[in-house]
Amino acid sequence: MLVSTPILLTSRLRLRPVSDADRDVLFDLHRDEEVLRYWDSPPWTDRERAVTFVERSQRMQVEGTGARVVAERHGDGTVIGWCSVSRWNPDYRSASLGYCFARAAWGQGYATEAAAALVGWAFDELSLNRVQAETDTRNVASARVLEKLGFVREGTLREDCIVNGEVSDSWVFGLLRREWRAGGAPASSH
Repeated sequence: MLVSTPILLTSRLRLRPVSDADRDVLFDLHRDEEVLRYWDSPPWTDRERAVTFVERSQRMQVEGTGARVVAERHGDGTVIGWCSVSRWNPDYRSASLGYCFARAAWGQGYATEAAAALVGWAFDELSLNRVQAETDTRNVASARVLEKLGFVREGTLREDCIVNGEVSDSWVFGLLRREWRAGGAPASSH
């Protein structure tokens, strides 16, 4: 099945498919050491990485494995990050959530807003039962984004990443369809 990468509008963002024109802004985002502090790979130093990232983003749709969108602010059209639903498995009705936002966008709710829109789209369009996400255990801000969306921390992957000689653990989070409700908020527990 072809996964058509969506264009989604939120109150402050336009989420659209990654294009070739995004290479420079994606390179700048991924070469920032602070942005990639808790990432599973070191900051980019080669612009070719941005070309490959765009190609892989576009290939996800063609191969039917997911969707990656850039997040543009309404008003000025500035790309402030990206969000993806990848590793879509139609048999298991599951996928993985990922996101990365520029430092200037941190602490303003943009990651939560973008992820909520994309997760809602994925539950509806891909008929998912589960969305999974992982974050470095030191990345409290990312864990908070997931918790705001209703994700439940399910476990710890011990020493699962070694980047530049630094060993780190990751938390695994999961969100089930029955825990999600339209509008990007977790279903009420009442």
